[in-house]
Amino acid sequence: MTPALDGIDLFVLNDSAGLGASVCSALGLCASPLEQTEFEDGEHKARPLTDVRGRDVYVLQSLYGDPRHSADDKLCRLLFLIAALRDAAAARVTAVVPYPVYSRKDRRTKRNDSLSTRYVAALVESMGADAIMTMDVHNQSAFQNAFRCHTEHLFAHSLFVDAIAPIAAGRPVCVVAPDAGAIHRASQFRLGLSAATGTAVGSAFAEKVRRAGQLSGDMLVGEVGEHDVVIVDDMIASGNTLARTAVMCAARGARRVYGLATHGLFTGDACRTLAEAPLNRLFVTDTVPPFRLAYGTVREKLQVLSCGALVADAIRDAHVGAFPVRTCNGPRVPPPGQGS
Repeated sequence: MTPALDGIDLFVLNDSAGLGASVCSALGLCASPLEQTEFEDGEHKARPLTDVRGRDVYVLQSLYGDPRHSADDKLCRLLFLIAALRDAAAARVTAVVPYPVYSRKDRRTKRNDSLSTRYVAALVESMGADAIMTMDVHNQSAFQNAFRCHTEHLFAHSLFVDAIAPIAAGRPVCVVAPDAGAIHRASQFRLGLSAATGTAVGSAFAEKVRRAGQLSGDMLVGEVGEHDVVIVDDMIASGNTLARTAVMCAARGARRVYGLATHGLFTGDACRTLAEAPLNRLFVTDTVPPFRLAYGTVREKLQVLSCGALVADAIRDAHVGAFPVRTCNGPRVPPPGQGS
């Protein structure tokens, strides 16, 4: 545990208590006291129980839907707390959102389509947030362009490198991007894995075409035969993309197939789909707990990696001056305690 930081408050909403405990432990502090009230008609209230005037404040809420609260409900709770902290004269408010809601809808694919990423950005900014911190969004450029406030984008590939390097050492390895959108993410992981193992790591790309909700495409560019294959993506929802890529790699002679994804949503028939796929191991982070996975084949192959220390490091860096704060009626100024 590292020494506690001065001048910082970290509020953790109830839905993210597990991840919040991990972040607090890595920071060497306790979560700031917060009253969270549920009303019988479904309304809710959150109230900070400590004075935040002039302080550097962080609010942690991962925005996945679960049986207790929908993603929309969690977003609303986050927005209300940000506004309450701004009203209480916090010097800077940062939304820490390890899994960001609506990040997949970042461009128009049909006439009059919505741009949900941009709309969420407008809501967060209108509540007074100075910055948003998130991890492995679907499209980093689109996410950053949607926000006018500061964005801190974290990458989980270092966590996956630490997990894969010991079991891949001494073997021929190929990193596979399951679609065009994952190429940069897979490349960053490949470079990290190569540096960690001290050996060259191959790369490959799987074709994926989506039309009317159906996936197609059977082209795989790259050599995977007699290799341990690592498929890298930002999230697993239905599991179809990962499963079909695993099948393609196995059919071309891959020895072992590992799947990596930062956010494990496991929606719909993901449990059955992944159980039938030729996957040896599956790795996700705890931005989303795997509560939808029943105990069985997939759960036995699954390893959940904690991102608490990674988020804590980002908060620590931000607090010591990585980005500026906003005053209510004036220009941006350095964070509390950092001078002019």
